[in-house]
Amino acid sequence: MSARNILVINCGSSSIKFALVNEAQTTFPLQGLAERLGSPEAVLHWQFGDTKESLSLPGTSHQSVLSKILPLAQEAAGGHLDGIGHRVVHGGEHFTASHLVDADVLAGIRANAHLAPLHNPAHLVGIEAAMELFPSLPQVSVFDTAFHQSMPPHAYRYAVPEFLYTEHGVRRYGFHGTSHRYVSKRAAEMVGVPVENSSWLSAHLGNGCSTCAIVNGESRDTSMGLTPLEGLAMGTRSGDVDPNLHSHLARTLGWSIEQIDRTLNHDSGLKGLSGLSNDMRTLYEAHMAGHPGATLAFEVFCYRLAKSLAGMACALPKLDGLIFTGGIGENSAAVRERTLEHMKLFGFQLDAEANARCTRGVGGEIQAAGSPRILVVPTNEERQIALDTLALLDA
Repeated sequence: MSARNILVINCGSSSIKFALVNEAQTTFPLQGLAERLGSPEAVLHWQFGDTKESLSLPGTSHQSVLSKILPLAQEAAGGHLDGIGHRVVHGGEHFTASHLVDADVLAGIRANAHLAPLHNPAHLVGIEAAMELFPSLPQVSVFDTAFHQSMPPHAYRYAVPEFLYTEHGVRRYGFHGTSHRYVSKRAAEMVGVPVENSSWLSAHLGNGCSTCAIVNGESRDTSMGLTPLEGLAMGTRSGDVDPNLHSHLARTLGWSIEQIDRTLNHDSGLKGLSGLSNDMRTLYEAHMAGHPGATLAFEVFCYRLAKSLAGMACALPKLDGLIFTGGIGENSAAVRERTLEHMKLFGFQLDAEANARCTRGVGGEIQAAGSPRILVVPTNEERQIALDTLALLDA
């Protein structure tokens, strides 16, 4: 049987990220991004092998772009696609695993749209367009929140009146589940421990950031909550703030809910603290050059991360290791070093050379002798989505 090909689609409100995943290849035969969809500046970028190309598509819709992506995917797959896997941000409590898309799944994604108003409606557009364009291909939805549905009530419930949970779904859901699931399995493989008897602290650090406590391959707690705003300081998101900050800003500054929401989601985090950038590479260079805002942003980011990881340890019966992943987690040796300096009680000690070596897709163990394990594990959410799609096709 020849190796199968899965097209993975991540459909946003104005963008489509895609990759062709071949189950026998470690790299993607095809990958690309369509951005600024619906605007005069809409453009499609893709890489086919070593060849990079772009196509201007002014005013183009999601469906029109998908009709351009399909021939590219079919060519890269040698004329044979086996299925399409869709990333879906929010599955609520209804979806505890990935599912073949049918009418019930579409209804479930739609029902959870109020929990992810910027994401779920866009996912539906992408899924429905793909189903119309590729009616004979199996389509699978893979939910960011599904992995965290194994959290116990004491981890996912907020201390608010019962009806807010039972009638309105107000609880902690968590995100980045596909990434945390993938890297915890890879970490177990790397160190030779069975997934079903392992315990990990995981830090997914990019423009969005979250931590997770993973026991025997299942999420036991995570830092994000009802929305991706809860938890760590991130690129432009504030992370945890006093819950009364909203009313304080409304009362003292006269800000609307929309203005407060925008500030906390788009103008805070590393960007807000530094007054400079949300990019950790830029900030670290500025920090080393003595920029006070960049230094503050760097220090807050690392301290809040260490504090969250220490809290996540409450959910573990033992510790097999700490995993760093995501753009910052995989590439910033300085963030890893500074974060672990705040976690002395855990006994973490870095091997400086190994830590410096783990950048640009290079993973591995970076602890010094006698330290608990510290791993850098490059994430691959596209491959995990493809693996879930293949598993459902096999089933």
